[in-house]
Amino acid sequence: TRSLTITSVDQSMFEKAQGEKVTLPCTFELSEEDEGPLDIEWVLIPADNQKREQIIIMYAVDRVYNHYYAALTGRMQFTNLDPRSGDGSLDILNLKAADTGTYQCKVKKAPGVQSKKIQLTVLVKPARTKCSIEGSQEIGKDVTLKCVSQEGSPLLSYDWRRVSGAHELPATSVLNKNTGELLLKNASREYSGTYNCVASNRVGTDECSVELNVTPPVNTAGIITGAIIGTLLGLSVLCSLIFCCCKKHREKKYEKEVHHDIREDVPPPKSRSSTARSYIGSNRSSLGSMSPSNMEGYTKTPYSQVPSEDFERAPPQNPAFAPSKVAAPNLSRMGAVPVMIPAQSKDGSIV
Repeated sequence: TRSLTITSVDQSMFEKAQGEKVTLPCTFELSEEDEGPLDIEWVLIPADNQKREQIIIMYAVDRVYNHYYAALTGRMQFTNLDPRSGDGSLDILNLKAADTGTYQCKVKKAPGVQSKKIQLTVLVKPARTKCSIEGSQEIGKDVTLKCVSQEGSPLLSYDWRRVSGAHELPATSVLNKNTGELLLKNASREYSGTYNCVASNRVGTDECSVELNVTPPVNTAGIITGAIIGTLLGLSVLCSLIFCCCKKHREKKYEKEVHHDIREDVPPPKSRSSTARSYIGSNRSSLGSMSPSNMEGYTKTPYSQVPSEDFERAPPQNPAFAPSKVAAPNLSRMGAVPVMIPAQSKDGSIV
């Protein structure tokens, strides 16, 4: 007796790169005895046996249901728009690493029931591969070239090759394909050049390059001596600058103190009013010794003429002592007529 059979049995394992598309085959043939409704289910079998199978898409009663598994929503569909034709294959678009797993196709048409499992592995291509140099690039030293991919599914394999000069790697080199390290022992000037690293896995490759320049050993003693001399010179210049700044500051401070210093033993400058009063007082005191001829000339002298600041101040008279009586000079001998000596009243007028 014939029954429903699945005909796609040629391939049960698939390896694809992330971002690609995969078609999981599931073709079948119906029997005349299968009279029930056609039912096609795709389920994801978890790696943990304790977890239940997850339906991801289903065809039943001439309708497609694809909202069961949110992780694949919008990225999966039946290959044939009408699975009743005998093709229940599944397309998964824009693959991700999380899509790795075991998928099972179940075809039911009572009384026939058949299923098929397919293993899908989504691999990530090597990407963001970086090359670097570790160690001193000096003649006679050991140098290590490193190569690491930031992305990529295991197992990754690394391979180094020389792309400048002699294309063969140096005879003393040791390559570790698993870690991507290339050890160059006892490096010489001939080792200099460009080296290229290729990282690969089953779904892709990526590469990077690095430039190696082997040089003679550096004169460490000369560098240290030069550094010490340069440091001492720098300190001397710094000290000189500090000394000059301090000296200039002291000079400015001294000039400021001298400018604002007021000596107590120096008398204040003479004012015009005090000079005028001393001038008038000296003239009044000298009237007693003047002759009538001199008096006439004196009265003609205006009081409005005030001596300048350079006029010598007359010594002050002590008002506490009354003027002593002095014998009048013999004016007859001088050829002058005796006159009355003017005196000063209390209100300051001359009488």
